[in-house]
Amino acid sequence: MPPGSDPAQPQSPRSTPLVFGPLGRFMLGRAAGITGAQLISVAVGWELYERTGDPWSLGLIGVFELAPVLLFMFAAGDVADRFPRRTIALWAHTFFTLNALGLAYVSSARLPIALTYGLLLGVGTARAFGSPAMAAFLPQLLSRSELTRANAWVASSFQLAMIGGPALAGALIALTGGATAAYGVAAACELLFVLLLFTLPSIAPQVQKRSRSLAELLQGFHFIRRSGIFLAAISLDLLAVLLGGAVALLPIFAKDILQVGASGLGWLRAAPALGALMMSLLVTRLPPWRRPGIVLLTSVAAFGLATLVFGLSTSFPLSMLALFLIGAFDAISVVIRMTLEQTLTPDSLRGRVSAINYVFIGCSNELGSFESGATAALWGPVGAVVIGACGTLAVVLAVGWIWPELLRLGPLHELDALDPPEFEGGEAQASPRQSA
Repeated sequence: MPPGSDPAQPQSPRSTPLVFGPLGRFMLGRAAGITGAQLISVAVGWELYERTGDPWSLGLIGVFELAPVLLFMFAAGDVADRFPRRTIALWAHTFFTLNALGLAYVSSARLPIALTYGLLLGVGTARAFGSPAMAAFLPQLLSRSELTRANAWVASSFQLAMIGGPALAGALIALTGGATAAYGVAAACELLFVLLLFTLPSIAPQVQKRSRSLAELLQGFHFIRRSGIFLAAISLDLLAVLLGGAVALLPIFAKDILQVGASGLGWLRAAPALGALMMSLLVTRLPPWRRPGIVLLTSVAAFGLATLVFGLSTSFPLSMLALFLIGAFDAISVVIRMTLEQTLTPDSLRGRVSAINYVFIGCSNELGSFESGATAALWGPVGAVVIGACGTLAVVLAVGWIWPELLRLGPLHELDALDPPEFEGGEAQASPRQSA
């Protein structure tokens, strides 16, 4: 489709496969960026636990990466709705590259840990502006009918990066005995992302006449609050990952419980991504779900059960299997939530909605890291994971009870976007309409 055209309009079939156009370059660049972020995540966790031996230091990683996202959430979304989203992503990931180089220097010189946390603030700031811009950019490149399958392909490339990044980080740490090389490779990956962004078109958002007011900044929040189905989906993700996330504690499991060292840590971090990759590729071949709301609740419940198995396991193969299943079930909910956001949100609000959605979904991992570190300090790593898994199952029951319309949701490609004038006038309905 022509850049900037209305994605709601019917489009002629593509003469080339979807992944051979701009989507392919988008996927490759985003995969490089995610690989760099994963390298930093694994290296920081390993280095701080090695230097401090304190689970609390792992929880603080999430705090320092999340703080800028919360601080700049509304501003980042507003910027993404006013300026070309590719330009915003270019600046954000250039800044990410500089912070990765800073982490490499701090690590090689064995400088104070406080500097590491300071650079993580920079990483969080780059993500705060870059993630909403990229999420709002993808629907500008594609037609609405292509979004569900495109999201499955994007999720697949994301999971490839989630596999390769941790495994590469673990290998580099094991080979070099430190985190410096992992940070350096992360900087190179982010630089590749920047270069690939230059190959994509710069498309201005569909800006409506707006005032620079607090009400405009908060409009994305009000949109989500009035969209019952979307609010249910992101609430489910936030609470489930907040309670059931075990990734932050993997350095402890690798070293003290499973006793598999740095290389084993890399494989443990890669296992959820491998499961998610297999499931995402499967989704690209499946017909549309007839009842995606039921599929969403079921997949999150299975996520919680697999997390419970991981928390109780003392076997490396069983732990790998449990993490594989965690990633596989999470991939289903990711595709459903991404498609809901892109289908229901008009282009003029996508930046602001994506920014808030990123806090709910993208940063639920950071919130989960803090929660996991705090509960592990109180009840130990096994107790923290088991309690969190039980909490995830309780969240599934609560969301199904509070938002019963989720159980009645029909095929995603039949949903209509909420109309901005209707919404801004305060009359937007609480749940999405199904097309005739």
